[in-house]
Amino acid sequence: MKELQTLRLDDSPVGLDNAWHWSPVPGLDFAGALSADGKRLLQLSARESYREDLAVAALEFAREHEEEIFAQNSFLGAAEGFKAPGYRFDTVAAAAPEVHEFYEFENPALNPLVRVVFPAYACEFSGREELKEAVTRFQMLRPNILDREPVPFLKMRYANTKTGGRSTNPGRGFTELRRLVEELGWMDGGAGSFVEFENRHGNVWRVEWHGAWYIADWDTESGTPREIGLDELLAFAEAKLRD
Repeated sequence: MKELQTLRLDDSPVGLDNAWHWSPVPGLDFAGALSADGKRLLQLSARESYREDLAVAALEFAREHEEEIFAQNSFLGAAEGFKAPGYRFDTVAAAAPEVHEFYEFENPALNPLVRVVFPAYACEFSGREELKEAVTRFQMLRPNILDREPVPFLKMRYANTKTGGRSTNPGRGFTELRRLVEELGWMDGGAGSFVEFENRHGNVWRVEWHGAWYIADWDTESGTPREIGLDELLAFAEAKLRD
């Protein structure tokens, strides 16, 4: 494990055996723990938000559940059931070396031995993310912000006849909840406008404007459009994305 030994750690334990904390500059903190088999480093980072109790809890959970975390997705995995007193996180996630590339240039021999761990929320992962999608999601989630709010898994496609705005990707692309909320509101008065949105379970809904908002389950044969008010629509969309 020569490559692991090249990490410049201080001698600060983090309340866990075979684990360390180091801070190269003020406001940037790292905590790392050896995997249960001692073959990898499970690393957590924090920018202006480091909390040792949360770091210890996340690393300990990751060590105990590493196989489960990557069981469904080898690029960006997650395991539910995480609890840390005082925090809302319910999941611990981890990114594979080809996703995080933390040491790709600084120390290429070390990079394959590191999995980046972070506390997260179950609603943020589908388990089906391919490599390119995993990289995008990893960046969107800002895993080094340890006091962040949930960023629900959301893919969207839209076209607005009033504003002229439309998706530029061929299918539904990742975005944030606030963008969905904006686009649904901007449909008002745009005849023929539509928004499709997909949650982490792969369920898709299509909303169209024909003098009012109409919503339908887009991925079921029984998806008959029904009229819906904007407030109800926004509450429905948020509930489905946080499910």
